[in-house]
Amino acid sequence: MKILAVDLGKARTGLAICDPEERLASPVGTITEYNPEKRLEKVTQKAKELECQAIVVGLPRNMDGSEGESAAGARAFAQMLQEATGLPVELRDERLTTVSAHGFLSAADKRGKKRKALVDTVSAVLILEEYLRYRQNQRKRNP
Repeated sequence: MKILAVDLGKARTGLAICDPEERLASPVGTITEYNPEKRLEKVTQKAKELECQAIVVGLPRNMDGSEGESAAGARAFAQMLQEATGLPVELRDERLTTVSAHGFLSAADKRGKKRKALVDTVSAVLILEEYLRYRQNQRKRNP
């Protein structure tokens, strides 16, 4: 199943997709959009364009597991995305994905504007990779 991952941001939203066999998460790119309605339209269009069957949205929890304003925004966006696409949408904890993405980009010597443009997409890939591991473990437990 092709799954689209979304790392939601106020200005930049990173996207990633997996292959139909759910083995490889690949970056799709970053949507730069400040307007929430237009952002929803663009993500919906990308999901249709890529023929996705499901979507996973990063849920930005605090380090103690609590949820703040950003998490509430992600939950609302996920609900609207499900209504707009008709696809199942799941939320996944995204704690430390941005930190990890910065680490990967530092190792790849990506700095400045290049880094800013890539960090959200790399975060989406990390969210999707974690989700794919989760799905694989679920299939092993419930064959």
